[in-house]
Amino acid sequence: MDQTGLAARRTAHFILQQVTTEGRLMSEVIGAGALNDLAPDDRARAQRLATDALRGLDRADKMLRQHVKKAPPIFVQNALRLAVVELATDGSAHGVVNSYVEIVARNKRTEKLKGLTNAVLRKVSETAAAQWGKSAVPVMPKWLRGPLIEAWGQKAIAGVERAHFSGAPLDLTPKTDADAVARATGGTVLPTGSVRVQEAGQVSRMSGFIEGEWWVQDAAAAMPVRLLDPQEGDRVLDLCAAPGGKTLQLAAMGTDVTAVDVSEGRMRRVQENLKRTGLTAEVIVSDAFEYQETGFDAVLLDAPCSATGTIRRHPDLPYAKDGSEFGALIGQQEAMIDHALGLLKPGGAMVFCTCSLLPDEGEVQVEEALGRHSDLTIDRAALDKPWIEKDWITEEGGLRFRPDYWPDIGGMDGFYMAVLRKGS
Repeated sequence: MDQTGLAARRTAHFILQQVTTEGRLMSEVIGAGALNDLAPDDRARAQRLATDALRGLDRADKMLRQHVKKAPPIFVQNALRLAVVELATDGSAHGVVNSYVEIVARNKRTEKLKGLTNAVLRKVSETAAAQWGKSAVPVMPKWLRGPLIEAWGQKAIAGVERAHFSGAPLDLTPKTDADAVARATGGTVLPTGSVRVQEAGQVSRMSGFIEGEWWVQDAAAAMPVRLLDPQEGDRVLDLCAAPGGKTLQLAAMGTDVTAVDVSEGRMRRVQENLKRTGLTAEVIVSDAFEYQETGFDAVLLDAPCSATGTIRRHPDLPYAKDGSEFGALIGQQEAMIDHALGLLKPGGAMVFCTCSLLPDEGEVQVEEALGRHSDLTIDRAALDKPWIEKDWITEEGGLRFRPDYWPDIGGMDGFYMAVLRKGS
């Protein structure tokens, strides 16, 4: 481990640069090897620094504007952002100012600004911790905040932003016994059956991981399968299956599950988790539209979407994206619904779901699907389950989840889901 902290800070700065200037998601940058040259402790530190900075980016920028009249080049700006967050939140951090001055100095294009960096950070360090605690909750970029306020209102989105800034606890889906998993991990069983761990360490070292007693899955992401509630022996298609949490749920319920996804790499992870948990599913790497097998009792379609419901776990998303891809995603979802219905046997059920906060990727998609298919109905009887709260039920008969729900116990991801029934 680098005792100076410079290696982790340089990597965190690289990640922040890739997100804010190249539009790459943090997972993509890390998957491409950004952390490979670091010791394990430094890997964790770099990832945490980048995540914390992205989560508090708006607040950091507001603090910096008190000391910098004109925004410096983005390379310097990102170094300052990381430093502000560290100075404000990590009382044990050492060498913060020197590290970020060195990062700026090593770049030939910005080396002349090392003096500015040093001066600004020395000033910030005097009041950073006190000011951070009194500052307003960071808000989302305008391109996303505007549509969400239009959909849910100012008050709701203020709650969503508080949830984003607070981050997310670790949710586990038990293979069988939720109470046993809660006891072993120090977690709490949620009303929906997931286990929530507020203070989790390294996942692979937690009790029950190696034994395959559970897998990581946000509580909201576990609800589509619970809503579908298939019966043992049902033939179920999990379309767009990766990362595979729903496949594992379906397999644990005793269904004959086929998991289809286009990503070979992500499907390898699904197979690894199936092996770890001792569960069985047919795993097929294929484009969803090219998969043509029919006659399924049920289909679970977790369609590709904006992922705007997952920002509390992935704070890079609002800064890596700009909303320009939303139109294409909405069109793809519409086509996927139509294709998936064709794979369903008459009388079968399909759950359509997206981890999005945008009604165009949820409520609107279902309303339009009902208009396109005269034999399609929404299964309101599926909502008659004890874990479903009335406030979650939408006008057309689906379920809507937002990060500001369950505020006292750590919130949940934003999700939409509905059960559609094909005519017989």
